[in-house]
Amino acid sequence: MVLTALATTIVLSLGAQGATTVVHASSESRVANSSSISQTTQAFPKFGDQSDDVVRLQQAMVARGFTLKGGVDGEFSARTQATLRNVQRAVGLKVTGVVDERTARFLGLITVSRLTPEALPKLGDSGEAVWSTQQALINNGVVVKGGADGTFGVATSIALATFQSRKGLPITKTLDHATAFSLGLVDVAPPTIVVAPVAKTTSRAAAPSAPAVNPVAPTAPAVTAPTPAAAPAIAASLTQLDVNALPSRGQRSDAVRLVQQTLINNGIEVKGGADGVFGLATSIALGNFQVGRGLNPSQAVDFPTAQALGLVPSLESLGIPSIQVFPVQGRCSFVNTWQQARGSRAHEGVDIIAPKGNLIYAVVDGTITKVYNDASLTGNGVRLTTADGTYFFYAHLDTIAPNITVGTQVRAGQILGTNGATGNTATPHLHFEVHPRGGAAIDPTPIVAAVNACHITEPRPQS
Repeated sequence: MVLTALATTIVLSLGAQGATTVVHASSESRVANSSSISQTTQAFPKFGDQSDDVVRLQQAMVARGFTLKGGVDGEFSARTQATLRNVQRAVGLKVTGVVDERTARFLGLITVSRLTPEALPKLGDSGEAVWSTQQALINNGVVVKGGADGTFGVATSIALATFQSRKGLPITKTLDHATAFSLGLVDVAPPTIVVAPVAKTTSRAAAPSAPAVNPVAPTAPAVTAPTPAAAPAIAASLTQLDVNALPSRGQRSDAVRLVQQTLINNGIEVKGGADGVFGLATSIALGNFQVGRGLNPSQAVDFPTAQALGLVPSLESLGIPSIQVFPVQGRCSFVNTWQQARGSRAHEGVDIIAPKGNLIYAVVDGTITKVYNDASLTGNGVRLTTADGTYFFYAHLDTIAPNITVGTQVRAGQILGTNGATGNTATPHLHFEVHPRGGAAIDPTPIVAAVNACHITEPRPQS
């Protein structure tokens, strides 16, 4: 099947009831037949049923942004059927109100096939195994641009890299054994190499030729910092951090231990060694590393620090666009709220909280392609577009700079306006979205985190 991107909001009518449902179909809009995907004999819920299968159907529709009157109640009633027709109409299926196979595939209701480690699909393949891989990624909250179409292309490679990053797996962009097991596609776990704790030593001699392997720095000499004998080993597969779950003060985990060991490998002393406990010693070590690298000395594992330590993949390796300038003047703050519920919609941006009047900046060189003035949801806002069609959407501005109009060429760091609370919000903040090549929105949190400047309060100079 083929799923095409729909970057605009679709407004659908509920027929004679006269109600209107706003649907954000940002990543799927049309489904067609594909001979490469086999037919299934799975039974689907039908009108009048009351079952757990109906609950799954209703949850799948709601999760994709469709309004279900009466909520998830497990009853395939006229209300459920009306929403199902909206789904089918929105993605280009035959509007029947019946859960057929193509509708079930779009909604992720078909059980993914189990794969074998010896025959995992690869780039360029097509068929049921690829579809199962794509649907498993979607079921795990990873966007596959173009949807589960059964074709292993660049979009699937990027989605795999995103999943691997979140799970702390090696970023291979392929469906390797460890990734397939983590996705639940294979039943047999891959062989695991375990790293023994680093022995105490007072010399700088080369590490002995024992079978233990260090996944962070295989050729590094023995570490002089003491390591508690009771510290557990680090699994060899943990070589990266999840960009959306960076370790923080007070935590105890292998992720903390990985940060500590990487600091040590970079010549930074961590008192107590790599014990997996994020305490004062780790904070001080992080601060020392940040000062040495010219980073904001936050003493925390923020995104720029994780990048400098080589513990998160580059945005480029994930196929994600980067920005040159942070969009808001500090002081400010933000957290990851990607896909959180916003009424009947899912949040498709990051909210950067800052005082009213703080300056808003262009994040890259580009062209203003749309200006919003007192729109109901957006309030005052702009769309900044680059040469390849990638656009950045800004919402809730208090004011838009007088020289910013449709067609204005802007440079990175140029003032676009001021922060506010216009539109559908009461809290001053910037709602910021990223749409690569003009397609569906992606999680912008790592993108803004990579250039986080919330600690910088001085206005950027304007030439």
